[in-house]
Amino acid sequence: MSANLKEESNYQAPSVCPLDCPDACSFNVEVKDGKLLKIKGSTANPMTKGVICGKVTKFYPDFVHGKRRLSKPLKRVGAKGNNKFEPISWDEAIDLCYEGIQKGIKEYGTESVMPLNYAGPHGQLSGGSMDMRFFYKLGATQLDRPPLCAGVRGLSYKSLFGLHVSMSQEQAEHSDLIVLWGTNTSTTYLHLMKIIKKARDKGAKVIVINPERIKVAESADLFLQITPSSDAYFALAMAAEFNKLGMIDKTQLVDKVSGVEEYLQAATQYSLASISEICGIDHSQVTAFIDLFRNAKRISMQTGVGLERSKNGGSAIRSAMTLPVLLGQFGQLGQGQIGYHSPAYPKTTNKLQRPDLLEKPTRTFNIVDSADHILDKTCSGSSEVPIKSVFIYNHNPVAMHPDQNKMIKALSQEDVFVIGCDINMTDSMKFADVILPACSSFEHNDVYLGYGHNYAQRAEPAIQPIGEALPNTEIFRRLSKRFGFDEAAFTDTDAELQEQALDLSSDTYAVNSMSDVSTQSALSTIDKDHIWLSDMSDDEKITLYNEELENEFGYGLPRYEPIDKDRPFTLVTAAAFNRSNSTFGGSDTELEKVSINPIDASNLKIQTGDQVKLHNNKGEVILLANVTDKVASGVLFSPKGAWCESSPTGQTVNALIDSHCKTDIGNGAAFYDTYVDVSVI
Repeated sequence: MSANLKEESNYQAPSVCPLDCPDACSFNVEVKDGKLLKIKGSTANPMTKGVICGKVTKFYPDFVHGKRRLSKPLKRVGAKGNNKFEPISWDEAIDLCYEGIQKGIKEYGTESVMPLNYAGPHGQLSGGSMDMRFFYKLGATQLDRPPLCAGVRGLSYKSLFGLHVSMSQEQAEHSDLIVLWGTNTSTTYLHLMKIIKKARDKGAKVIVINPERIKVAESADLFLQITPSSDAYFALAMAAEFNKLGMIDKTQLVDKVSGVEEYLQAATQYSLASISEICGIDHSQVTAFIDLFRNAKRISMQTGVGLERSKNGGSAIRSAMTLPVLLGQFGQLGQGQIGYHSPAYPKTTNKLQRPDLLEKPTRTFNIVDSADHILDKTCSGSSEVPIKSVFIYNHNPVAMHPDQNKMIKALSQEDVFVIGCDINMTDSMKFADVILPACSSFEHNDVYLGYGHNYAQRAEPAIQPIGEALPNTEIFRRLSKRFGFDEAAFTDTDAELQEQALDLSSDTYAVNSMSDVSTQSALSTIDKDHIWLSDMSDDEKITLYNEELENEFGYGLPRYEPIDKDRPFTLVTAAAFNRSNSTFGGSDTELEKVSINPIDASNLKIQTGDQVKLHNNKGEVILLANVTDKVASGVLFSPKGAWCESSPTGQTVNALIDSHCKTDIGNGAAFYDTYVDVSVI
């Protein structure tokens, strides 16, 4: 810990944003009397260049120092969910965790324990290091986390392009056509907006495809307000039309792309004549789309996570990404897909998380189904074990999972021991038997790898831990010691852990260890001008027909399948401007808004500012109506991540989403296949 944290009352310190966001912005933190006073952007990260989002500057100081901050270990003294706790010592808290977990293990074995964590902080240490070692050594049930968000998108990208890093955001400046498909770029890719402006100043065109007329759509050259879940139909119909018009040079593709003929043959079943009815896009817009693609020399495309959140999600992403490929749009600066950067980092995950500590194979549950598994008491079959202990950390499942009421029911069970570990008292922490207070990212060391760029960053504490809060790494060290885990892996310091996160021994990198990366700079792992797919070997090809996806899911090729809509309105729960998932949801608990088209509002006699109830057989939530033509008739938009107290029903929009609705590939949550009724309060 830096000496100035103790010696000075007022100072500035570098830091990094840990939120679940692509850009991992670099910060300058202004501290006064041990508290965060202001957070500003810094130029340490060449991608973010001193610009940060408004929610960070507005809400982070309160998040760290506000009334919801957890600063002492707590023990539940009331009914689950009633938010009645009393402070206890760390020793007592660790003992209670040990006793609660061991009670289930003695009767049912170690698989009765399930971690329930996701991507609250994106630090390599806080997000998956000592914690993973603990659960591996314990022999707990494992969790498949990607299906909750972005896993389908990643799987779709890899099925086409393998483990090759995507084009950098910076390269979009060299594109003459930028396609933003299923992404609210100004909310989720803030820094790409500046790059788009530079490209447009050079004459680039922009296409936006989204069910909502988002901010960037207002200035786009073409905006397609597509019907939710119909993107795959549109993209496949466009592929067939490109072929029909002679826009595809198959001789150019033969050495680089496999499955072209099969793909185009399958696409012939998608007709231009049905696009208006199925996709809500008229003929003139189709023509404009084709012309923009035909005339472009350098196409870049960003497909957002929104595309994956439907039964047709994987097919939508794969068919959208394939359109530029069919036109040979790879091999030059400014040609490529944006947004898949995991291969950019020389991660040594096995070294950091130590799966070798797992003594025998254990079952793995899809995180989307976690409430079902916690509720399952049938134990049919000798290998079935009920979940008796749940450890929630880096996550707010009550706010973020589909079928919110089912999750609440699961965590409310008195015979399920729940440990909570968080920075704030969230909706999920209220159901814990024991709460362990965690440090914020400003209070510990960590390593950050942005998933929207190729820069690795290191952060040191900017302030002292608040109260008795501890870093995740130290919490799991203490738990490991109490459980008698005496391997050296459980005594590794944070300094040792950060060196185990990446292998920087290659001459490729400017430094040989993370400790050599200054907190005032960022380490570039791949040059921003790296040509997309230029590192493909001679025997690799872009794969349009994927045999693995055919064998596992029956989707070797993408396809569109109609979805039964059992209620009049489709509810889309996209990213909020003032929250990162549910983070900062406790800073603004006013009624959330829902956007409704003027035609629908008129029919229901709804005006802006009216309270309305959205409901289906899963739940009900009260929201404030916002009448706007930014959404099409029959479609509602309400941001995700609100907290339960924001609605008089004690439920949010996630209560309306069916957890059993899954994507075509990857078993992801089909959040946007949600249908509701609307009633005026």
